Amino acid sequence: MNAVAHIQRRAQPNVTLDLSGLACPAPLLGAKRVLNDLSAGEVLALISDCPGTKDDLFAWVKHTDHEILRTTKLGVKQTEYFIRKGKRPTYHANVVLEMRGVTCPGPVIEAKRIAAGLKSGDIIKLVTDCPAARGEIGTWSTVTGNELLHVGEADAGVWEFYIRRR
Repeated sequence: MNAVAHIQRRAQPNVTLDLSGLACPAPLLGAKRVLNDLSAGEVLALISDCPGTKDDLFAWVKHTDHEILRTTKLGVKQTEYFIRKGKRPTYHANVVLEMRGVTCPGPVIEAKRIAAGLKSGDIIKLVTDCPAARGEIGTWSTVTGNELLHVGEADAGVWEFYIRRR
């Protein structure tokens, strides 16, 4: 398993904030207050049962340096959002591979095809909503020697992978 994928899946929060029972925008405002007190790189686990929290958080992080590492359903109503404070890494992709709606192994096969035509050091940005992609892209990167630079949840269930060709 690639180190980036391992960290993304196993990141333990520095703070957990359960705002279940509060309507939006309270979960977003609570997360903002807690993140203000955290150091860059620390992780907040926000638990909310408000259906609007997902849209609020994903819209908000696009305008901040914070990053949603992952979301996890907790039962029927609650969702846990892992939010990392700090500057998101920026990578300049040579190729953007949009694979939403394509199930695995399709994203890996297409990434392999595209990577074969790139030179060493080039970066692929792969966007997919396939739930199995997190494991498959990590495994493929390790096996091929390509470098998985970053994995992030761009929107609920939509993952972005930045892969450097070796």
